[in-house]
Amino acid sequence: MRYLTLLASLMCMALSISAAKADRRVAFVVGNGSYKNVAQLPNPPIDAKAMAATLRNVGFEVIEGSNLSRDQMTEKLLDFGRKAQGSDIALFYYAGHGIAVSGTNYLLPVDADIKSEMDVKLGAAINIDLTLEQTMGDAKVKLVFLDACRDNPFAAKIKSNSATRSVNVQSGLAEMKSGEGTLIAFATGPGQTALDGQEGNNSPFTRALIDNITKPGVEIQQAMTSVRAQVNEETRKGQLPWGHTNLTGSVYLNQAPTTQVAAAAPTATGIVPAATGSSDGVELEYWRSVKESNKAEELNAYLTAFPNGQFKALALARLAAIKSGPSTATRTLNAGVDPATFTDEATQVTEDQIGLDKNKRRDVQRRLTALGFDTNQTGVFNDETRSVLKRWQTARGYPSSGYLNKNQHKALLSEIVAAPATASDGSQKPARRAATAPAQSSAPAPAPQPRSNPGDAAGAAFVGGVVGGMMGGMFRR
Repeated sequence: MRYLTLLASLMCMALSISAAKADRRVAFVVGNGSYKNVAQLPNPPIDAKAMAATLRNVGFEVIEGSNLSRDQMTEKLLDFGRKAQGSDIALFYYAGHGIAVSGTNYLLPVDADIKSEMDVKLGAAINIDLTLEQTMGDAKVKLVFLDACRDNPFAAKIKSNSATRSVNVQSGLAEMKSGEGTLIAFATGPGQTALDGQEGNNSPFTRALIDNITKPGVEIQQAMTSVRAQVNEETRKGQLPWGHTNLTGSVYLNQAPTTQVAAAAPTATGIVPAATGSSDGVELEYWRSVKESNKAEELNAYLTAFPNGQFKALALARLAAIKSGPSTATRTLNAGVDPATFTDEATQVTEDQIGLDKNKRRDVQRRLTALGFDTNQTGVFNDETRSVLKRWQTARGYPSSGYLNKNQHKALLSEIVAAPATASDGSQKPARRAATAPAQSSAPAPAPQPRSNPGDAAGAAFVGGVVGGMMGGMFRR
């Protein structure tokens, strides 16, 4: 019986770890401030940029935009809706002008020219309820943050042009109810206006969100309590964020590592009953995910999660290197690279234009691995490869999307790794040396022999030995 209990525990651990790795997070982040027909708001684009960076640091794929027209917002929303289908956590963040007409809330693109209620309802504005339903409807967890309760000049225009009929136009946004698995948070209470903050800085609400929602080990509803307290204190009780929640479990955007073992209970995406596995294993995976990063905030996040971690010295050294500027190695890698490589965004479309077949995709994966960005060499660009591509792009200073364009592909082919990799992260990696083809060639490099991840092999051997021993013992009895 003891054997069966242990076997069941091992199976639960494996299932829980698989569920954690499968966690898929997508966010829509937009800040509109450069309005064409009313006074501009200086801070929403700054708010959106800061929020996007915060969410990327905890694993979100972010569809980001600033100062978008009606057509541009629609395009971004369609992209978000496609990617959020079936996601574990879908997050919607908007900063800018919003308006409530007859109890319905609308977001305002920068080209909105609203003079009447009809303008709002017939397409000049974006209906929030309909938007959330269409883009996030089947996500397991839905988080909505609206920093759009500013004093809105369009409200006065609508009222002045509706003298012959009664129209209900609020100063702020109207109350909204959340469906199952949803949290909605407003910068202030229904019908009230919120502060935009000092020019060139974040609004009080967005600043509090950034400070609290991704703290390690802090559940989202607990984080929102801290957000309300921070905004209330900062504005001297002049603004109190308001929200409505109907979450059915605990949601962590940045779960703290723990040595506890999860019970055999269902886990749903960002809804986490407990972490699994040893803290050493969690720390190693965390360190591998940030060790190549050129972003100080990602390394600081590691130090916050593991203040006495085994890679603390390496993290501090890399932070010092980032502070002192790009390394000689990075400058050498970037020498001779087309300047457009540092600015041109890469998408699925630009990657398709390269014409990568399975062999060429495997070549990309092989080169990334040879450069220290380990990934499986399958010839298929799955989520793991996209994540590794993002880390490579970040390390080289290219726009980080997880997709390639022709310039980035050419730059990757031009990189040469002549020294064996070191196992500074604690994993025993075999020494390897890769000589890549010239930039103008897209022929795959000679394929090395397939190699397994030593950590995975060791883990498999351990589990196999334990299970085999137990089964053999039972049969001998």
